[in-house]
Amino acid sequence: MRYFNTEGLCRPEEHYMVRLDDRMEQIQKLFVDRKKYFVINRGRQYGKTTTLRALEEYLKDDYIVLSLDFQEVGTESFADSVIFSQTLARKLGAAFQYIEAEDQEQLQNMLYNFRKEHPRGGLDELFDCISSICGRSSRPLVLMIDEVDSASNNQVFIDFLAQLRAYYLKRDKTPTFHSVILAGVYNIKNLKLKLRPESEHQYNSPWNIAAAFRLPMSFSETQIAGMLQAYEADYHTGMDLQAVAAEIYAYTSGYPVLVSAVCKYIDEELSYDEEFDSQQPYWSKRGVAQAVRKILFENIPLFESMVRHLDDYLEMKKMFQAILFQGSEFSYNPDVKEISLACMFGYAVDEKGKVHIANRIFETRLYNYFYAEEELSNAIVQEAKRDKSYFIHDGRLDMDTVMRRFVTTFEDIYGQNSEKFIEDNGRRLFLLYLKPIINGTGNYYIEARTRNEKRTDVIVDYLGEQFIIELKIWHGNEYNERGEKQLAAYLDDYHQEKGYLLSFNFNQKKETGVKEITIDGKRIVEAVV
Repeated sequence: MRYFNTEGLCRPEEHYMVRLDDRMEQIQKLFVDRKKYFVINRGRQYGKTTTLRALEEYLKDDYIVLSLDFQEVGTESFADSVIFSQTLARKLGAAFQYIEAEDQEQLQNMLYNFRKEHPRGGLDELFDCISSICGRSSRPLVLMIDEVDSASNNQVFIDFLAQLRAYYLKRDKTPTFHSVILAGVYNIKNLKLKLRPESEHQYNSPWNIAAAFRLPMSFSETQIAGMLQAYEADYHTGMDLQAVAAEIYAYTSGYPVLVSAVCKYIDEELSYDEEFDSQQPYWSKRGVAQAVRKILFENIPLFESMVRHLDDYLEMKKMFQAILFQGSEFSYNPDVKEISLACMFGYAVDEKGKVHIANRIFETRLYNYFYAEEELSNAIVQEAKRDKSYFIHDGRLDMDTVMRRFVTTFEDIYGQNSEKFIEDNGRRLFLLYLKPIINGTGNYYIEARTRNEKRTDVIVDYLGEQFIIELKIWHGNEYNERGEKQLAAYLDDYHQEKGYLLSFNFNQKKETGVKEITIDGKRIVEAVV
């Protein structure tokens, strides 16, 4: 039976996976058929290897596809041009073993003869041989190389790219590869930068012939629903396919490994989770929320990479902190290093010209990571932990009490701080207070469309119950009344009858406390600090 896979290559005969036919058709039509050389750059575990394998199968009737993986090429093979060329010839010869073509043996022997006749042959001699092979082949040759990151910091690889470029530019006269496809996290320009001393950094990669690859590789709601439909055909769970697919997409924004991870948890582990009510269907919005909560507390490779990159690239870390805590906006500009890196790693995306964190799961993991640096020493966190028993009654979260006690605790600890301190830190302190209360049982995330300098909406899921909380800076009664109406309308979107409004007020004559009001038929618990 098939299963949801999060470890490496996905195969349709073994795993539940999104259908890739449309993507393969687009890649062939827009790139391969047009003789393009290009790079598939995406974040870690974004389905690059699965895409290459599917493309290899898709193209095999029209092209001879030679598929290599630079993870299989040891560091010593990049020592110099001769060693690299001999290794590459051997790898290309091995790739011919999997080709179904009448001239397969003849072409393979040409590589064998190259190694025999030119044991000290370098890139010049190798490309002469490759050109002869391309000229004699019965079908056009396509070269695929996965994990090109493995070649970083190796000058010989840059020389290899330069040879590809040289033959590309004269291919009207000299036979060469019909199309070349490289795949990895880092783009070739970044590999080039790694090789140069800091004082010599330039942006003149030999791979400037490459076509821009902009096809989406994330999964849409429709694609996720199609994958779930295949699962449903096997197990007949009775799930609402569209609703579950929409909820998975809402958390993951279609990031492939996160989609699979959510499905895998629901399929394999949720039935054994003691905190989940077995009377409720696992494949549901609540099941998705439970899976996300568990995933957020696991040290999966994707999150480990994120933390390492935050430590390595401090400017990128500062950018994320500004987005999350100050509601700062950054215009998308690929020439800004921290923006380019964040998007290259898959942690951020360009959305209507603005930098957005790629999905709710990444966003919440980032919040958790930043909060962890304060949890041990922050006084408000200690108060929340001490008072946790006040907030949970019969397995339900009492959000009214959370709001009342936060107001009291905030005034006791921070009431005498400056306006600037509260404006910069108020919303961060509320989330620090909330986190230990729901930690281990509930989820929270920030609604990206309302996160700005004046307003942030927090959505809390706790054992299937949802709470909408608007956090905002006080800007007068008129602005506050607009905020109340906005929240009432927002509650309609989430089919909720009750919501929460927390205002940070700097007016010297402010009245702190909590009250309940009714706006447009919606009950709103309004707290002011």
